[in-house]
Amino acid sequence: MYIGGESVRSATPLPVEIPFDGAAFATVFRGGRDHADAAVQAAANAAPLMREMTRDQRSQILRRASDSILEQRDALASAIYSETGKPIREARIEVERASYTLLFSAEEAHRLVGEVVPMDAEAAGKGRWGMTVREPLGVIAAITPFNFPLNLAMHKIGPALAGGNTVVHKPASTTPVSALLMARIFEECGLPKGALNVVTGPGGEIGDALVEHPQVAMISFTGSPEVGLRIRARAGMKRVSLELGGNAAVIVDEDANLDEAAARCIAGGFAHSGQVCISVQRVYVNRKIRGEFEDRVVSGTRKLVVGHPKETATDISSLITVGEAERVEGWVHEAVERGARVLAGGSRRRATIEPTVLADVPEDTRAACREIFGPVINLNSYESLDAAIELVNHSDYGLQAGIYTRDIGKAFHAAQRVHVGGFMINEVPQYRVDQMPYGGVKLSGAGREGPKYAVEEMTEPKLIVWKG
Repeated sequence: MYIGGESVRSATPLPVEIPFDGAAFATVFRGGRDHADAAVQAAANAAPLMREMTRDQRSQILRRASDSILEQRDALASAIYSETGKPIREARIEVERASYTLLFSAEEAHRLVGEVVPMDAEAAGKGRWGMTVREPLGVIAAITPFNFPLNLAMHKIGPALAGGNTVVHKPASTTPVSALLMARIFEECGLPKGALNVVTGPGGEIGDALVEHPQVAMISFTGSPEVGLRIRARAGMKRVSLELGGNAAVIVDEDANLDEAAARCIAGGFAHSGQVCISVQRVYVNRKIRGEFEDRVVSGTRKLVVGHPKETATDISSLITVGEAERVEGWVHEAVERGARVLAGGSRRRATIEPTVLADVPEDTRAACREIFGPVINLNSYESLDAAIELVNHSDYGLQAGIYTRDIGKAFHAAQRVHVGGFMINEVPQYRVDQMPYGGVKLSGAGREGPKYAVEEMTEPKLIVWKG
């Protein structure tokens, strides 16, 4: 672990394995409540120094860290593919994105401004001047998932530091190595000791300790709805930002560019074996072009290469654990028993699920109405655009969705009526660039990420009024 600028071990080692084949990769150590408490205290001790830093000092640290990520891209990409099972090509992309996320955060450190308040707009304000300034909250607890262990961590750590906060980072138990490498990078780039701490181990014990700790000002969490709801219930007056996943849907209308739509749905559904919060899961296709679209998706899916994540030719590797692969396999079998048809894939080997295309999936099966978080795309038909919109909205989730159509009227009709945090036109909902606002509605969470928007969540305005 990394607490107060020092390496910390416990008596309990935790092995980290390559999910694809179970090969040993690294060993970290199991932290507990006492380590979480020590990390929070270290962060609280460093908070005055971070608060006193100029915006430019914080920005320069983030810029140096952004550059250092690129200088160490091979080691970071190797850690990512090893601990997540993500194909090496996707791991390299994640490293590039993490660098951008810190660069955007560095820029936001310079843009952290308040506003002038027009006090004399009311008679009682005559002779008085008012302004707001934005101040850091203090200690931010960042709890991150396994699927993007580097970039999603930077989406919390970068804005937190830009705003003058300190951080205790709890990475996913299965993917702690990237977090520890980044802690060292930040130290080398001049971040004060204690400003970033990393506690590894089980989410229940450490997460609860952070959520309940009186010196933690905010919880920024990405993960399951069940854990997110638990955090919100236990956080009290702490600020909470939650990104809780989804079961993203795409509408493909009769006038869509079918080649582009099919190719992007394949990419959006099977990247990182579908273990992305905005993976394409539900595709609603206009009945008039259903056959043509289905042929393209099935043909493209069958061309994907399944293999070890270190191989550059690999498109599909493993899920994070064998247990998760067994769960996805069970959901596929359930859908088939209820009448769905398997058009491609469907089989499992250890933690790897073949890229799977299902057709005519009943809306109340878990493969359709829950977040499958695996390489499975559902193809269903619709008669009218409003019927498709109703199907998209008939979900407990609302992270992102999309439509393919050449008709701008249809596009914005759907954009206005689909209830999600982000809507894509002629693009799949799996699309994300790191400066955009990102977050959902309904069970998909609350709050927005993207450095500009996260900095706003992680600071608070203070009003200053003086009488002339």
